[in-house]
Amino acid sequence: MARSPSQPPLLALNHVTVMRGEFAALQDVTLRVEAGEHVCILGPNGCGKSTLIKTITRECYPVASEGSSIAILGRERWNVFALRSLLGIVSPDLLASCTSDATGRDAALARLGIAHLAARPVAQMSSGEAKRTLIARALVHEPQMLLFDEPSNALDIGAQIQLRDTMRALAKGGLGILLVTHHVSEIIPEIARVVLLREGCIVADGPKQDMLTSESLSALFGADIQIARRDGYYSLS
Repeated sequence: MARSPSQPPLLALNHVTVMRGEFAALQDVTLRVEAGEHVCILGPNGCGKSTLIKTITRECYPVASEGSSIAILGRERWNVFALRSLLGIVSPDLLASCTSDATGRDAALARLGIAHLAARPVAQMSSGEAKRTLIARALVHEPQMLLFDEPSNALDIGAQIQLRDTMRALAKGGLGILLVTHHVSEIIPEIARVVLLREGCIVADGPKQDMLTSESLSALFGADIQIARRDGYYSLS
């Protein structure tokens, strides 16, 4: 998506290292995501994907060092609650924290075609309905980007297809998408750029067609992977 020359990037990380205990979950990460861009962070379990999300949302903080910085929408200092309203977050952690009497009452439900869920407790929803309700909640404050953290976990095939259709509609509507996943099949056609993350380091970053090759994915996941493409989606063959 084209952006104004004066518009700051949504996200700019420069030489960021994040420790989780004595372990460096992210190591010297430099990453820039433009406003309105559609990007996937792809990597195996334990590679630092969730730490990256938590660093963006200020749940984790990087090691203070010369040359290290994080800026969101051009600013390095944010009120955490104001920041999170600009970055809609769809995460399994949020779903797990829903109480039994929580309901999806947000006006954004109608935008996703699930207004009929407005009075239904989350505990009485299917996993697919609950996930779409989380997306609606993330849209309430009209964020500039949605951060999807392993969005299809625990979803059956039908719910996965519905979720991908929802993501595509939001992307086509101009909303930025940052997808963090280890599932190649979650990468919707509208995502043009893929960043490969392994052991806390970015090992490659570029156009989707260059990143999603059998050779690069075999090296990323440490297994013999054969990749196929159909209708704009990639899958294991």
